[in-house]
Amino acid sequence: MPGLTIGDTIPNLEVDTTHGRMKLHDFVGDSWAIIFSHPGDFTPVCTTELGKMALQVEEFEKRGVKLLGVSCEDVRSHLVWIKDIEHFT
Repeated sequence: MPGLTIGDTIPNLEVDTTHGRMKLHDFVGDSWAIIFSHPGDFTPVCTTELGKMALQVEEFEKRGVKLLGVSCEDVRSHLVWIKDIEHFT
């Protein structure tokens, strides 16, 4: 089966994010990571999912888990979407 599944090591991609440019392995480090893959910004289910997870960031951090949302849109779109997520959360 192509693609990634639970427990796979994600490639060390260098990506542009809402927090600047980063390499995924540098972001994750020795932590666990939950990576959310979304088909596009502003979808209702994805907006709700990211908003609810964002409310729990501190609890995940206590357990050594980092959260990362990935979508095919550009960073500019993500920055606008963050405002939408905050509004509905």
